[in-house]
Amino acid sequence: MQVKLALPKGQLQDSTADLLKEAGLNVSDYCDGSRSYRPQCPGTSGLFLKVFHEKDIAIQVAIGNYDLGICRLDWVEELLAKYRSEAVVKVRDLGYGRRNLYAVAARSSGYSSSEAWKNHNDSLRIVSEYPNLAEVFALKQRLRRFQIFPVWGSAGVYPPENAELAIIAETSSRKLKEQGLIPVAALLESSAYLVANRDSLERKNLSPLLASLSTGEAVKSYVKEPSAIEAGFASKPAAMRGSSVCLALPDGHQQRHAVAFLNKAGLKIEGYNAGKTSNRPRSDLDGVTVKVIRPQDMPQQVANGNFDLAITGRDWLRDHLFRFPSSPVDEVLVLGFGKVRIVAVVSKDLRVSSTDDLRKMKRDSALRVASEYVNIADKYAHDNHLAPYKLIPTWGASEAFLPEDADVLIENTETGSTIARHNLKIIDTLFESSACLIGNTEAMRRPDKKDKIAYLVETMRRGMEASCVS
Repeated sequence: MQVKLALPKGQLQDSTADLLKEAGLNVSDYCDGSRSYRPQCPGTSGLFLKVFHEKDIAIQVAIGNYDLGICRLDWVEELLAKYRSEAVVKVRDLGYGRRNLYAVAARSSGYSSSEAWKNHNDSLRIVSEYPNLAEVFALKQRLRRFQIFPVWGSAGVYPPENAELAIIAETSSRKLKEQGLIPVAALLESSAYLVANRDSLERKNLSPLLASLSTGEAVKSYVKEPSAIEAGFASKPAAMRGSSVCLALPDGHQQRHAVAFLNKAGLKIEGYNAGKTSNRPRSDLDGVTVKVIRPQDMPQQVANGNFDLAITGRDWLRDHLFRFPSSPVDEVLVLGFGKVRIVAVVSKDLRVSSTDDLRKMKRDSALRVASEYVNIADKYAHDNHLAPYKLIPTWGASEAFLPEDADVLIENTETGSTIARHNLKIIDTLFESSACLIGNTEAMRRPDKKDKIAYLVETMRRGMEASCVS
């Protein structure tokens, strides 16, 4: 009998490795910074381990791909908030990785008390990586009108200009204050949790592994007003001037390239560098405000009018336009840095070498296509007549899904070395992508904004020319 355990990458990795060691499991190649998605456990037969992004673990356990998993409780509750019948069981609190899920407002806004946002006349905008829990919160608070805006991350940067509230996870209210935020409600106390698939608990003998991982006590879920809320921040919102141009810059892998490009273009953005960066860096250009958000979120946020311009990847723009062909967002400049290929990937052990081979392959069930680019993956499978197929959205560490939990991966790669290192191979290149400047089509026509936007576009165009010369 094989037992499958899903392990988290990232912040929980070192503490989880310590837990496994204390449990007597000699797991190799599992620590912070490890590039392996399949750590080994010599001397323990029948135990299969795989490493995922935390948000994927709750889903993988719920659908039965894994018997057990370790992830924070907030991701489990996010899944259960929408899919109450899912077969995922919260086994026990493991006692580390503690953080709280807060509803927060900007400290400079007028929404630091529940009365302020409950009496908000217009539709209250709530932004979060946890859209299901955000909706539950809004309904429990009996908000008259509200809108939920899902994002990949950096939700705390949106208030007050682009949202009234954000639902975010943080380790303390002090950390929130450092970001210019104040908690207005506490939704959930969370920590690392051991979860199990209900069917696996009934069919398999998981008792030895469950016993070895036993520690801690249950975590409570609730909604309340935190005692740490201060009443002294109920000033009026610091609204942006209507003619101000808002520019979104990328975090993550694109940031280093974007910093170098902006420096060559002569655009000075204080607080935006390759090391520690501010979510709200300052521009020396009058009437230009800057925020740092995830590139994945930029096309949607520009289309919504929350930003006038943004530097993102052409891959994310294409993924957005495949879903919303008439979206009011245009590619303004192809900036050229951060070049990647969007490719179709399979296991090296699969006897196919092209998409045509994949289409002709005999199979008993739907082809499983995994990707962060859900709309690109959907179009690829549809256009290449790979039906029947099903899409598996991922949140990172996507190479881990092949071959056990997906058949095909639509992924980006610079050199292909990471793909090869994980015993995978490229069978097709969908297109090439690089950074681009995108803009809101309505904002670029506005008389009070078009001159500033034109100046930024021309400055970046000169930066491109400087990059080509160098």
